[in-house]
Amino acid sequence: DAICNFVICNDSSLRSQPIIFNPDFFVEKLRHEKPEVFTELVVSNITRLIDLPGAELAQLMGEEDPKLPGANSTASGFFRSLMSLKRKEKGVVFGSPLTEEGIAQVSQLIEYLHKNLRAEGLFRVPGNSIRQQILKDALNSGTDIDLDSGEFHSNDVATLLKMFLGELPEPLLTHKHFHAHLKIADLTLFDEKGNKTSTPDKERQIEALQLLFLILPAPNRSLLKLLLDLLYQTAKKQDKNKMSAHNLALMFAPHILWPRNVTANDLQENITKLNNGVTFMIKHSQKLFKAPAYIRECARLHYLGSRAHTSKDDLDLLTSPSSKELQPLKSQKRSRLDTCHQEETQQRTEEALKELFRHVHNMPDSAKKKKLIRQFNKHPTALTPGSDVPTSPAPRRTRSRSFSGLIKRKVLGTPVILERKSRDATPEPERVSKENVHLLQKCGSPAHVSQAKLKSLEGRKEESCRRMRAHLLYKDSSSL
Repeated sequence: DAICNFVICNDSSLRSQPIIFNPDFFVEKLRHEKPEVFTELVVSNITRLIDLPGAELAQLMGEEDPKLPGANSTASGFFRSLMSLKRKEKGVVFGSPLTEEGIAQVSQLIEYLHKNLRAEGLFRVPGNSIRQQILKDALNSGTDIDLDSGEFHSNDVATLLKMFLGELPEPLLTHKHFHAHLKIADLTLFDEKGNKTSTPDKERQIEALQLLFLILPAPNRSLLKLLLDLLYQTAKKQDKNKMSAHNLALMFAPHILWPRNVTANDLQENITKLNNGVTFMIKHSQKLFKAPAYIRECARLHYLGSRAHTSKDDLDLLTSPSSKELQPLKSQKRSRLDTCHQEETQQRTEEALKELFRHVHNMPDSAKKKKLIRQFNKHPTALTPGSDVPTSPAPRRTRSRSFSGLIKRKVLGTPVILERKSRDATPEPERVSKENVHLLQKCGSPAHVSQAKLKSLEGRKEESCRRMRAHLLYKDSSSL
């Protein structure tokens, strides 16, 4: 569906390599090149799924500072100040804002844990504090670490990973998204009468999380994907490590979703929502980092429909000699894509109109149905020719009671409708009887006419010719 540039590779060793296709290519391109357009597209769809008041929407967009629970409370003030002082001891990795360098260091821990998921009580049983401090100093200094040497235990590494997340200046899912996650947890199904039920609407929750993850900062989104993949694989081996998705959520929700410097008393009834939300993320982690289909389509059309060059690489490519030869080919491909898109849109429109007309036709007889049918009759082009939409039966024509009409019905089998010829029509070189004309119109081809009827028509034609010749001879003799 996309316009691609193909490069011929003469290196035979590279031809056997698999081709990697990224379905979110245009989404990522739009995110990096036009972040304002991208954010507006995603946020408009988020507000379609969850109800965000003006203040919460402004917080999500970063226009206002997040208003978090417990911010104005004086309870547990000593505990909050103690945690904030602890986080002021910043290192290169631990306690610093999330960076690509920090993710590269922490990814060593995640990679090691992927190979040691069978340890019972993983992430729940604490490790050795001395070994953890040694490992923490090594990560902060950027030195190479050999975790497979056997010096460290898997519980040491798991506890250090939680410590890294807990010392971030803000949770991995950021303070701006806190209220949005609370609203996603409230998405439930509706019954047949339109009343809200207590059953979670999983499809809408997945779609909302997909959109919300799209507007996370790039480092947060990268680390979140690595972390949720690890927790998903850990939960799959819960028969060995005794750690289900819910148990893992209890361990990680305070580090990735709870606001910083708050206690359990500050959150109160929201604790269950937050823990269940993290449990849901772990169970459905394999679906949450794919952009919804309509976002991919909007991003694709944004670039395929634009004529301007959106990056410096495009301008550099156009200045090269070889690219000048490719420009006519690109325009031809683009025109073909536009034509195909218009035809597809027209086809979808026609199918929708057919379905609408079927629905109106199947409605019980009422004034509303008659009004809708009159509207359809005002626009006869709404239905495509040859559509299989049921229509009202045509009124039956009254049969002719004349003697000539009876003869025609006996010969042709059905009533014959004579059509007037246009005055501007040119006369044909050979006259054909009216019965033959209507018989051919009805059957479409002389091959459909029975032999008996053809012989009868030919006999009648010869008889009329003989009478005409006799009449002319009589007329000529009388004139003499």
